Amino acid sequence: MPAYELANQAAIVSGAGQGMGRAIAVRLAREGAAVAVADIDMESATRVAEEIDAQHGAALAVQVDVTSRADTERMVAECAARFGRLDIMVNNAGVLAVTPVLELDDRAWDWQMNVNAKGVLYCSQAAARQMIAQGEGGRIITIGSTAGKIPAGKDVPIAGYVASKHAAVGLTKQMALELARYNILVNCVFPGVVDTEMLQVVHGEIARLEGAAEEEVRERARESIPLGYFQSPQKVANMVAFLCSTDADYSVGSVFDVTGGAFPYY
Repeated sequence: MPAYELANQAAIVSGAGQGMGRAIAVRLAREGAAVAVADIDMESATRVAEEIDAQHGAALAVQVDVTSRADTERMVAECAARFGRLDIMVNNAGVLAVTPVLELDDRAWDWQMNVNAKGVLYCSQAAARQMIAQGEGGRIITIGSTAGKIPAGKDVPIAGYVASKHAAVGLTKQMALELARYNILVNCVFPGVVDTEMLQVVHGEIARLEGAAEEEVRERARESIPLGYFQSPQKVANMVAFLCSTDADYSVGSVFDVTGGAFPYY
């Protein structure tokens, strides 16, 4: 049985074609929500939507570029047209470039800032306007990162990502204060070291830069986690489901850590 009853609610999850986004979309569907699976890759979005349909959930695949205001507005309109409403917006879409700060160029900087920060703004604006029009409030949840509160470390050259996630977290906190009057509850989730495709790419790039074995880099990361193992995407989805529930109806502008005890100093 569902842990949190989200029946008769509709959600959008950006970047839902794989990794954490997929896990969040599937979990919300299991809780009874109708889910718009949004991703820039329509093939992956369709695959996840079909997975939800096969589990007797309600899903819609939507192709979206979160850096396009027109695309995000169309995404919300498609969700509302299909499901009659929008109650939950999960800002999950994100990108990362492993680039030493002295080599960080405009292309890598703009790419990360546009997707990770501007994308949160565009999706949240479009979603909030729909929620306000409905007059029943809603939830907006940004998937942040520990890189949104502390530097990644001297051996993890992701300055552009760190900057973009700090921007996204600051934006999310400010949105929370401004949208609370509409009963739109805005919060942020900080995952830890999540074993996704992105993490594998990061470890591979760091290993290449260091001239080290990739498994050596992965083991170093694993040892930084007090629980001793990498986080699964489902652990992030569990926190998102909680924040979408009535059990979290007094949480506003908060950051919820799901890190296994990693990166405690901030």
